[in-house]
Amino acid sequence: MNIEIREQDDERAVFVVEGVDDTFINTIRRICLVEIPTLAIEDVNIYKNDAKMFDEVLAHRLGLIPIVTDLESYIMPSDCDCESHCSNCSVSFLLKEKGPKIVYSKDLKSDDPAIKPVYDTIPIVRLQEGEEVELEAIAELGLGSEHAKWQATTTCGYKYYPKISIDNEKITDIEEYVEECPRNVLQMENDSLVVDNVEKCSTCRTCQRLSEKDDNAIVVDFETGKYIFKIETDGSLKPLEVLTMACDILSEKADNIINFVNEEE
Repeated sequence: MNIEIREQDDERAVFVVEGVDDTFINTIRRICLVEIPTLAIEDVNIYKNDAKMFDEVLAHRLGLIPIVTDLESYIMPSDCDCESHCSNCSVSFLLKEKGPKIVYSKDLKSDDPAIKPVYDTIPIVRLQEGEEVELEAIAELGLGSEHAKWQATTTCGYKYYPKISIDNEKITDIEEYVEECPRNVLQMENDSLVVDNVEKCSTCRTCQRLSEKDDNAIVVDFETGKYIFKIETDGSLKPLEVLTMACDILSEKADNIINFVNEEE
């Protein structure tokens, strides 16, 4: 298997994977979506809420705020020995504000300086003159398979690596092909039609259909066993962290199957 990174930052990564099949790449995608633990607010103790927002709605909005996740310092609640919440499996946020103002995610005060909302500017609630809100929000690790608020990825998908074959001897109007391509993949170079960046191709086959008048001068296909994989996170974890964990989880699953088969024998 060969991997080449095309783009990478703290929230997005694009890379090309070669030497695998549909089953493998789709398994990695599904694990990235629902089996990577992240921190999210699960329990909210509301002591005072004068805002024109129901307690349930307020708690729901808090639960959807992405939180920076440290998987080295915290464990899943199911793996913790405590009866409720403790410093090993949860983080507490305090919120106490008085209007008039808009309360933002930056107003949540964490008992762990390293754990905080990913973005400071997420609006939570609007307080009018004299209105107050006071609450404690408790965040814990969870999986996207339990609730979408624990999904580390906002986008995670792949496509087949495009392959475009051009027979320039049959092409009659190069400019027409260039204009019709919706992704600007086809360009004119030295009086020939060439592919500028094949990875931008969406395999819509507009050019292929157009080439029917030129004796099928263009054929759009894909390379077997080669994919373009894109992953975006909500900022709680970096994309390569999510991908690395997904590979580890898949490897562990495979080992469990092998061990089970060996025990049966």
